Amino acid sequence: MGKMTCKVTAAAFAAATMIAGAVPAMAQKSVTIVREIDTDRYDPQKSTARSNAEVMYMIGDTLVNLDYDMKTLKPGLASSWAVSPDGLTYTFKLRDDVSFCSGKKMTAKDVVATYERWLDPETKGLVKWRMGEVDKVTAPDDVTVEYKLKKPFSELLYQMTQYFHTVLNVEQAKQLGADFGIKDIDGTGPLCFESWTPRDSTVLTKHKGYKWGPPIYDYTEAQVDKVIWKVVPEENTRVTALQAGQADASQYVPYWSIKELQANKNLSVTKAENFFWTYFIGFKVDKELVHDVRVRKAINLAVDQKAISDAVTFGFADPASTMLMPNVLDFNPKVDRSIYGENTKEAERLLDEAGWKKGADGFRYKDGKKLAPLVYGISGAFKEVAEAVQGDLRKVGIDLQIQLFDSTVAWGKLATQEFDAFGMSFPYVSAGDALNLYFRSANTPTPNRMNWKDKETDELLDKGSTATDDATRAAAYAAVQQKVHDAAVWIPLYHEPLFVVAGPKLKPIKAHGNYGCGLYKGLGIAFK
Repeated sequence: MGKMTCKVTAAAFAAATMIAGAVPAMAQKSVTIVREIDTDRYDPQKSTARSNAEVMYMIGDTLVNLDYDMKTLKPGLASSWAVSPDGLTYTFKLRDDVSFCSGKKMTAKDVVATYERWLDPETKGLVKWRMGEVDKVTAPDDVTVEYKLKKPFSELLYQMTQYFHTVLNVEQAKQLGADFGIKDIDGTGPLCFESWTPRDSTVLTKHKGYKWGPPIYDYTEAQVDKVIWKVVPEENTRVTALQAGQADASQYVPYWSIKELQANKNLSVTKAENFFWTYFIGFKVDKELVHDVRVRKAINLAVDQKAISDAVTFGFADPASTMLMPNVLDFNPKVDRSIYGENTKEAERLLDEAGWKKGADGFRYKDGKKLAPLVYGISGAFKEVAEAVQGDLRKVGIDLQIQLFDSTVAWGKLATQEFDAFGMSFPYVSAGDALNLYFRSANTPTPNRMNWKDKETDELLDKGSTATDDATRAAAYAAVQQKVHDAAVWIPLYHEPLFVVAGPKLKPIKAHGNYGCGLYKGLGIAFK
């Protein structure tokens, strides 16, 4: 696979110029952030997209915040908290000076209403496991929240730093109905939602009076009056816009441009010190073409992760031989990495053993059916990755079919049963975080898009989640890793780093790793 050119064309420059004119700017107080794709909606309980998260962190707040080390918890809407000895009751003391962008004062009742909305089956909220098994959430008074569990959840406080736990003005959500998160969303964050034009831009304005930002920043309030999140799918255009000062910040910079941007004295490039993000292709294990573990192992052995990583990321990312990064909390170092990585001879043997024989056209057939699995993915960065995998698989007689979708519709397509495999990337800070997300039976059809429904896996995940000591938790999660690794449920491709680029008007922005949102709360964005 050939590398992408790093030449900046006149057309790209012209396109970059259009960015500045797309949305009226407020002189020296407006910041334009360019990103690759859009979200499907701005609702923390109904979308797992990073493009949703990176805006939600700015327009909303959580009870607890996460420091740059991705381990240390910091106050958020809660100024303090206490956990009962049995691990079942969490008592949060709230700040009493917090208001929504609408001017409504935030109280403990809003926290309770947020969790009740998430728990309500009619909401069809996603990833409810991130709440633990909730008994009830109550508000003894306006500044106290009692969060009671049916059984301990070892990762609850960390999970509360995730944007899914954003406290909402539920009254507004009820009023707007299906339009909530599309036409408006009322948050308590340092910036306020002003407008969203799908596939184009999202505009945020400063939340006047905001002063409850986490203590990881130099500022407790936004230093800009307006933030414009501008969707710019073209890589060259994003790079040129940053170089020309038409865009002010981005973490969506192609790898081929990193060294060039680092050498530009007018720009600053920072790297998240602690960040875990993995690209992979997952299989629907109950689909006819990929239900045989020998086929899934063969596909893995046909893929050259290093070549793909080198070509796509120019060596900045690490090729993956495991589903998780080896330095993440509770990683299992005993998994056999040899089942991932190029070994076409063994791949051919496994396919033959599984009954898939090569035809005259060089592709494999069984019972008259061609081995041509369909992979779904989001258009953009995944295109080059998918085509590289497609090329590798053709070498062993597999005719991978690729179907890419715009991000505004992709998430709906990925919740269907129409495909055999899917391309995805995801952030995590622990093995438990990743495994609970993707491998719980209850999380089908999304985000458990593999249809992995295994009683033992669920039991082990429960054991890890409810553990009250590190050794028990680590052992349970290690067993899950072993099980899904041996089943070759994914094709792990590469583990990537995160860079944030700031333009000439801005001070360097320290990159944060939470959910892959390098700008996090946006309070690190400041003019020189």
